[in-house]
Amino acid sequence: MDTLRNHKNPWVLYEMEVPHSRFCDPACGVSPAEKLSPEHLQLLRNAFTCPKAEIQMHKNRSDRRSGRNRGGNKERGIKFEEFREVLRSVIGPDIEDIWVERFFSEVDISCTGQVKWQQLCSYLLLEYTERERASIPRAALLDSQPQIKHCSQNKREPTVRVVAVSHPPPLRYISVSKGGQIAVWNSSLHILKSLGLAGDPTEEVANTRRFRGWTTDAVYMGNVHKVAIATDCRDLHFVNVYTASVFEDVHLFGFRSVPTALCYWHDVQCPEQPSLLLLGDEKGGVHLMWFLNPSKGLFKNLSKKENGPQRIFFPDLGEHRNMVSYRHIPNIHQEPINRVMFDPGTNVIMTSSESDATSVVFINVTLKQEPYVWKFKQGAKCFDYNASLQLMVTGGCDRVVRLWTRFVTTRPVATLLGHLTTVLDVAIYQPVGQIFSYSRDAELRVWDISSHHCLKTVCLQFPCQQPGRIPEHGNFPLLLVSPPLSEPSHLVVGCKDYLALLSLAETRRGGGGLLTDEGREPEPNIGSGPALSCALYNSALRQVVTGHADSSVSLWDIESGRRRLQILNAHGEEELTCMALDSSHRRLITGARNGTIKVWNLLNGLNLHKLEPVTNSEVTGLTCLHDNQLLAVGWSQRIAQYDIAAAKDLYVRADMSWKSSSVHKSDILAVCQCSALGVVATASHDGEVIIWRLETQGPVLHLHGPTQRGVVPPVDSLLFLQHRASIRKLRNRGVLVSSQVGCLCFWSITGQTHIYGQFYAPEQPGERVLSLSSDQPKNTILVSGDTTGWLQIWDICHFALDIQHEPVCERPPLLQCWKAHERALVSVEVLEVADRLFVLTASADGSAGLWTVDGDHVGSFGQEVMWNITEPATYQRKTRKNLTEDKEEGNESDEMGLSKVKSQVPGGQTSQEKCCSEGDASSTEDLPTIPWVRYQSLTGSKRLSSQHLEEKFNMTESMEGDPRRP
Repeated sequence: MDTLRNHKNPWVLYEMEVPHSRFCDPACGVSPAEKLSPEHLQLLRNAFTCPKAEIQMHKNRSDRRSGRNRGGNKERGIKFEEFREVLRSVIGPDIEDIWVERFFSEVDISCTGQVKWQQLCSYLLLEYTERERASIPRAALLDSQPQIKHCSQNKREPTVRVVAVSHPPPLRYISVSKGGQIAVWNSSLHILKSLGLAGDPTEEVANTRRFRGWTTDAVYMGNVHKVAIATDCRDLHFVNVYTASVFEDVHLFGFRSVPTALCYWHDVQCPEQPSLLLLGDEKGGVHLMWFLNPSKGLFKNLSKKENGPQRIFFPDLGEHRNMVSYRHIPNIHQEPINRVMFDPGTNVIMTSSESDATSVVFINVTLKQEPYVWKFKQGAKCFDYNASLQLMVTGGCDRVVRLWTRFVTTRPVATLLGHLTTVLDVAIYQPVGQIFSYSRDAELRVWDISSHHCLKTVCLQFPCQQPGRIPEHGNFPLLLVSPPLSEPSHLVVGCKDYLALLSLAETRRGGGGLLTDEGREPEPNIGSGPALSCALYNSALRQVVTGHADSSVSLWDIESGRRRLQILNAHGEEELTCMALDSSHRRLITGARNGTIKVWNLLNGLNLHKLEPVTNSEVTGLTCLHDNQLLAVGWSQRIAQYDIAAAKDLYVRADMSWKSSSVHKSDILAVCQCSALGVVATASHDGEVIIWRLETQGPVLHLHGPTQRGVVPPVDSLLFLQHRASIRKLRNRGVLVSSQVGCLCFWSITGQTHIYGQFYAPEQPGERVLSLSSDQPKNTILVSGDTTGWLQIWDICHFALDIQHEPVCERPPLLQCWKAHERALVSVEVLEVADRLFVLTASADGSAGLWTVDGDHVGSFGQEVMWNITEPATYQRKTRKNLTEDKEEGNESDEMGLSKVKSQVPGGQTSQEKCCSEGDASSTEDLPTIPWVRYQSLTGSKRLSSQHLEEKFNMTESMEGDPRRP
């Protein structure tokens, strides 16, 4: 792990994140930020800064605007009733009380009962900032690392052009080097085949014809499956790429000038129709070659006297008049043409050069219309045109990217500045409305067409780059590959003899902020979405919060199961691992696998604070004390404290005053607090449970669970029984429950005897209990969820209350047991709604459900049919018969497994009967063997580090031959 405390910028992890997005239920109504105008804000300011007796909203508005009443009055707080009257006076008397109450609650996030002007300003500033960010889209260039490959066949020469060949499938790339080397790549940039261009037969040496020129451009001819390659030897090479045996087919030589740029067009719907090959040359002219019957070939087949490609002398092209028609348009430019394109809809040829007088020219094939000529200093090094957008983009030696409309040549629509060296290539990516530009210093920029913002800058790190030197490039470094050629879309960049493959998003991605559900793609069905990592119930807002492995957070109404708010990319693309509520239940705290922690407003999804990460390793547990002091634990092996009560800034520093350094010897996996006893419990991967006193911030007790073959298994979960801890005569009994490989241990932390009872909970041997919960007002039941998706409800009214010389090993009465989900239960919670007890479950299978304590399934959050929590008839019931069948089926498999275990264990005892041991650290009684494979494959927050994997390997070796291994 990498400690970030000594870094100059500990917030660098947040700066690298993908921005989050908020999707709000339209039923929530109009946001206050949308409804308030600048005039409303001015009047509200006067209401906050002026005494109540002077507030007259409909009178003296001009005086208030001029600031006469601002005076030196101190900022004062406004309670809800006055706040409502102020808003009615400002906005209008028809304003709804529900909307005002929501507005007041969103500002009064700490539940003080009043709001101040400074609080209102902070709230609106944060809201407006996120809305502005939402208006700017994210770059189509994904954050994944580019795939960079070396082409040794180039012989250190740069790649001039890369073309994409999609037929026959699969997709292939063909690169052409400056020295005439051709390489065929697969879609993963692995070279399949290579060959070199043939040279002049008069220069044949030792039966080889070495190509002695430089290539200038190449183009793929899709309907005839050939690649045309132009060279400075004033010729064209046609290479057949239809089959795996790539070979040179035709050599057309003897042009009057060097072809410098190529373009090919054919009718995709009717590939047998005539096609057009355009050649721009070094003298500023364009050559048009119409292939009249491409399905039968490009040229007339003449008898070949020598091996190799068919050689055709350009002046003899008239002999092929039945196959090809030729035309030349001279002097379009005063400089060599560096780009040529063709628009079949308007029959317009588009060319560019580095000429000041003829930078870009659009000329009709018939020459009957006046050409459109764009003129700007130093001309165009490159350009791209999109017919549907009627947009042209140019780049050149002046390092400027310009946007032009189709019919306006006098001035650009926008001038995009930022490149420090010559812009070598540009490409329009229409699906997301963005532009790619690439400069000589290997810098790739992504621009938004509508806002003209630079969305992203990537400095590609090619191995051929040297400090202080600009790498050599070919004439056409960019290749944009999008559907129907390839799904997903890619961008290929060539630099010297290296190629980089970058992944692109195929749809427009929002930049974050508050968005509506309109236009969203349909979400996956229940149970098929991303795995859940945590869930909790907010009794104040009567909502369920679920956290997902894809870094999304959802808020659901407990009464109906309807989603009210969703936050996407809460921690960028990092997996969300744990969550907690503040003491007011208005704020949500989330932790991620990369060590970042954030605080959210549960009423509107605003990100209120970003907490300083202690390390860049996983946060496994969060708990908020009564005074909103947040404690965070994880793979840092330390306790970090954050003051989120008094925090006013977006960034909050970590307080490392807890005496936790070197106390835990392994990664901390769980944390739980008990306010009645004034303690916090933490548990680590090495099985140690440590009790900390809040007053002194130091450890007071070390507890060690039962061992297996001398090794203590990790602790998966901790739970304080708060009701017992609050009663004087019970607080010395079993008040803390820990889960270790399915064995639930009840601990006393104040009495002389520390372990008061333990039993193996899962129905099947070798499983683990990942989550625990209890009805905290009474502590009459204990709910456990295991790695098979089974949920158990235990009667603990009288369990672990009697002092015994040996810990209790018998199970408490099992009240209910059913399979709640198909995969591991990462979170269970007992909650009370409408005077009834329910159980919330969240699973690694991607679903969260609500159940009655009797086992009736209320429903899964996100299902199409809503439920009414007060009407059992609306529940998605799973009948008792089905539950019984499931249980019997499970019991059958359990009995088979247990019988196997019994046959292997001396005396025929099951693992459940032998699970208990002495409560001291030296105990070596038998426990069910740890299912390490399950442990490693879980998608929950308990993931092993490299240290853990080594320990796991050693432990597994030590358990070889254990007869009780399932």
